[in-house]
Amino acid sequence: MKKTKAVLALLMAGTMMLGVVGCGSSSDTAGSGSATTGTESTGSDTAAAGSSDMNVMLETPVESLDPQQATDGTSFEVIADYTDGLMQMDADGQAVPAIAESYDLSDDGLTYTFHLRSDAKWSNGTPVTAADFVFAWQRAVDPAVASEYAYMLSDIGQIKNAAEIIAGDMDKSELGVTAVDDTTLQVELNVPVSYFLSLMYFPTFYPVNEEFFNSCGDTFATSPETTLSNGAFILDSYEPAATAFHLTKNADYYDAGRVQLSGLSYQVIQDSQQALMSYQTGALDTTLVNGEQVDQVKDDPEFKTVGAGYLWYVSPNMDAVPELANLNVRLGLTMAIDRDAITGDVLKDGSAPTYTAVPPEFAAGPDGSDFSADQEKFADVCTCDATSAADYWTKGLEELGITELSLDMVVDADDAPQKVAQVLKEQWETTLPGLTVNLVVEPKKQRVQDMQDGNYQLGLTRWGPDYADPMTYLGMWVSGNSNNYGLWSNADYDAIIDECTTGDLCTDAEGRWERLYDAEQIVMDEAVIFPLYTQCNAEMLSSKVTGVEYHPVALNRVYKDAVKTE
Repeated sequence: MKKTKAVLALLMAGTMMLGVVGCGSSSDTAGSGSATTGTESTGSDTAAAGSSDMNVMLETPVESLDPQQATDGTSFEVIADYTDGLMQMDADGQAVPAIAESYDLSDDGLTYTFHLRSDAKWSNGTPVTAADFVFAWQRAVDPAVASEYAYMLSDIGQIKNAAEIIAGDMDKSELGVTAVDDTTLQVELNVPVSYFLSLMYFPTFYPVNEEFFNSCGDTFATSPETTLSNGAFILDSYEPAATAFHLTKNADYYDAGRVQLSGLSYQVIQDSQQALMSYQTGALDTTLVNGEQVDQVKDDPEFKTVGAGYLWYVSPNMDAVPELANLNVRLGLTMAIDRDAITGDVLKDGSAPTYTAVPPEFAAGPDGSDFSADQEKFADVCTCDATSAADYWTKGLEELGITELSLDMVVDADDAPQKVAQVLKEQWETTLPGLTVNLVVEPKKQRVQDMQDGNYQLGLTRWGPDYADPMTYLGMWVSGNSNNYGLWSNADYDAIIDECTTGDLCTDAEGRWERLYDAEQIVMDEAVIFPLYTQCNAEMLSSKVTGVEYHPVALNRVYKDAVKTE
């Protein structure tokens, strides 16, 4: 057994984060309770130990606070505010101890044994145990729960028997995770996974106390009374779809001395002008800005751009829309997009035009090179070329025997996506003869549901990296993946992904990298998605606030080291 103590190093086997995509660095720290609980903290109890509440703007409401059901970045951020997993991120995005104090890794790379802290406890006073992780992970793969992130344990994490349980061929009790005792958790893998430790700070892998969960019934994680904390803060004000909610510092957190904020006060503001006004009046300590607002504030010392890691793209529904099953139609659509105009003239927030299925400055290969440094490698199928776009389009319509085509595109109700969608509509209708694009504006939750159900034609969407490896993007296009909205399927592609996840390439870093390039080539040649840009956030951050960590992977903002001075 290989023993790793105290400070844990992330085993990336040549795969690591390169930092924030398109701007800045991977983190920026410069300027930047339950009614059933017996140890509930209050703001007055904790204010002396910390500074003040930090007032944070959110673009969209929380969709779910159930760690095994949540799927969006807003929910992940809030869950991570009050929950620790086995590992956490340091300022550079590397995996360091949280609930796990140390771990052993077997010589064959197939068995992790995590040794848990003895001083970690839930906000009702009960210890955090290995059984809490077993229960949570079994929930994640339980077909009855139907977690959209179940594949993180099977396809990505390669935990023993996870795939068979998800398929209904085994009982969840057979998952390869065992509570040896209260503070010892053993995890068995099918194959070595170089980035496994980085998965441990992702919310799907967070623990859940079984007794508390059962006491909540169907209301788990829908209110402060049905939520437990083992992390830096405690949720003390929240209801589903709330436009304002609050967390207070957890005085009983095992690392409470590190936490300086007295609490976090969130406000959901979808109108960007209203959000900026709230910031300017001091009601917010941080807010996003976009478009023309950037021109107004770009010289303000409190203005900054930070990488969010999200790849924005258009997904064509090739399964439900016969016209979009035509490759030339899809190529016409993606070649007609002026991505520079979207990022430079509309967003103005530092976002980077993107022409690959995996964004740039995201993951480094065995030789340290950026997987997507070459943004021109797919120029024959993904670039801005109005003439080629029109040629592809015309050929596609001829093959379909039509001269006109009307397509609906679903888009979130938030400001920035609507602005981008309007520009796309104008570019497409100007460049592609006979095309009409109708924008269908929906709340994000409804838009995601429609895309998951296949109830859409074109969809403007995004994907944020869950871990620092190209597979976090390329894994989406495997046949049957719940995030493969257009239901595209390609046997050769599936075979390559299998090679890279369960085959001999698991231990061949260079060979695996090359095959991942082959997989991306198929996605781009087939125009499975139309990449648009890799998101940077233009933000205002009060000069009173320092220590906020920004990351492009998994958890975009972390507040454990944040300080606010009055």
